[in-house]
Amino acid sequence: MKINILFIGDIVGQPGMNMVQTWLPGLIKKHNADLVIVNAENAADGKGCTEKEGSILFNLGVHVITGGNHSWDKHQSQEYMKNNRKVLRPANYPVGTYGNGYFIADTTKGKVAVINLQGRAFMPTIDCPFRAAERIIKKVKQEVKAILIDFHAEASAEKMALAHYVKNDASVFVGTHTHVQTADEQIFESGMAYITDVGMTGPYDSVIGMKTDAAINRFLYQTPQKYQTATENYHLAGVFVQVDSENGKAIHIERIFIPEFERDKN
Repeated sequence: MKINILFIGDIVGQPGMNMVQTWLPGLIKKHNADLVIVNAENAADGKGCTEKEGSILFNLGVHVITGGNHSWDKHQSQEYMKNNRKVLRPANYPVGTYGNGYFIADTTKGKVAVINLQGRAFMPTIDCPFRAAERIIKKVKQEVKAILIDFHAEASAEKMALAHYVKNDASVFVGTHTHVQTADEQIFESGMAYITDVGMTGPYDSVIGMKTDAAINRFLYQTPQKYQTATENYHLAGVFVQVDSENGKAIHIERIFIPEFERDKN
């Protein structure tokens, strides 16, 4: 049997939530999705995911919410992670950090382990994602065939390195965080589906979701600026993957980007 997995990339603010509410039900139906995962660390106006956004997403048919470095930015999102095991944060935060770094989802076609990790290149120096991945995979392999990893990281080299480190055990490896969808979706010889970054769901007349004036001023003046979610030119980014439930190997991956960018004004 094929496990149909739908992953929606970094939801940013209300524009991103609007796109998910508009398009996700149809995508679930189109792909006959057995498991729906979204990265929502920016869903609450760019800072975390609170119960408000989480409830909307779960009611739409989402099964697991992953996070990243902004998961901690609102105290409401921190409380939400404490109380809902399906709302993940990166597993390689130090021991004792509240929240869950992985969740085993039970689909009608078999169990899938969803693991959330965070990179260290150009990001906070938390625990090693390689060692954390190794530890969790060893644990969940006793129970599941299919494993999906959301690696929330800045550097493409770090994403590729970790992907090769886990390629013999993971079924799906998706990168998040940079908010720019890459065109390198592929299936490794080992049977792991891979994409360096799934991309952003939200406003694209922006600097990775932020209003452009504030973003430009951060670079011009090297001082903090007020973060404000942009409001124009919405798009949804994600991937659809099929995994063989018997052996945990990926057999299909395709990018999703709605609507496509205009490339010809003639």
